[in-house]
Amino acid sequence: QVQLVESGGGSVQAGGSLRLSCAASENVYNQHCMAYFRQAPGKEREVVASISRDGRTRYADSVNGRFNLSRDNPKNTVSLQMSGLKPEDTAMYYCAAGPLIFDGNSWFCSSSGVQYPSWGQGTQVTVFS
Repeated sequence: QVQLVESGGGSVQAGGSLRLSCAASENVYNQHCMAYFRQAPGKEREVVASISRDGRTRYADSVNGRFNLSRDNPKNTVSLQMSGLKPEDTAMYYCAAGPLIFDGNSWFCSSSGVQYPSWGQGTQVTVFS
């Protein structure tokens, strides 16, 4: 049963923009956190950005100010707008859904992939110089 379907990857010249979208089945979208991760060849998977159901966002330092993650709750979708793309942004991008995590002080969306039980199939982003 497909639960997260991604779209929007492609190839773009450095400095350009791409928009990724992730459509989720309702039972998956009801997970409080939605996030994008990426993995480049030979590198570990890393979080790109996360967003809670009430719209709180967190970004990796490497993309902060260039990427914007948003969610449309009535449509069960999240979108990652990527601007000012760099060759180092080249990777497979994955959409994920998971619960909020409590660290003893507050609830937040984790930056660890192990906290996300649902994953999309991935979409390739290639940035050439």
